[in-house]
Amino acid sequence: MPYVDNSGVKIHYHVEGDGSPLVIQHGLTSSLQNWYAYGYVEELKNDYRLILVDARGHGLSDKPHDPAAYDLELRVSDILAVMDDLGVDKAHYLGYSMGGRIGFGLVKHALGRFHSFAIGGMGAHVANTDTPPERRIGVLRDGIDAYVANAEADEGPMEAGRKARLLENDAEALIAATLAPMGTEEIPELLPGLNLPFLIYCGDADGFYPAAKASAEAIPGCEFVTLPGLNHGEASRSSEPVLPHITKFLREAANKVGAEA
Repeated sequence: MPYVDNSGVKIHYHVEGDGSPLVIQHGLTSSLQNWYAYGYVEELKNDYRLILVDARGHGLSDKPHDPAAYDLELRVSDILAVMDDLGVDKAHYLGYSMGGRIGFGLVKHALGRFHSFAIGGMGAHVANTDTPPERRIGVLRDGIDAYVANAEADEGPMEAGRKARLLENDAEALIAATLAPMGTEEIPELLPGLNLPFLIYCGDADGFYPAAKASAEAIPGCEFVTLPGLNHGEASRSSEPVLPHITKFLREAANKVGAEA
């Protein structure tokens, strides 16, 4: 289980497959294991060198309880530290939800390290309207068991593997991550100047949908994929309607990189 130390915070990651490097970053309350559970690793590992990262505060990475530890620039630096640890100068990027926000952070702080971006369930600068931060924090203050019980009360019984992964979270770390400033205020103004392959996908029942669509419309040549009837969580777990778009996008992005080499 490889780790990299980024200024005193250990970041855990996995590498799977061979090919062009593809960094993959999950959302809040998830871990890199989600990409295995929902079929992404199996589908993509034959064509790409997958670099799956446990974000700080999640999975097997360190879990600071200070909101300052979740500054967007620090999250960006975690991705770059993993890439540097592996000797990867440039990669493609796939991120969902919080992972999408980190992706937009990479656009701002490390654009030259990436060939393309595929971002799900997120706009360039937007607050969560599905689960407002104050509501999430209120439930998390009662502990992770209460958080999961509340989610089941809203959604119905969870699949066992998903429930087990959620219960592995550290409630105080999630509170700290939620309290951290978004750090994305200046990113929308950067979007019209982008000149690289970009894909944004989002369920049309997701509170982030309007902002995701607006961000796609602001990026020249960006492909926008609507997932009919899916909310934020459902789109993260529904790989069947998502993977065909991601594989096509990545194939075309990789071909463009090859043609420019």
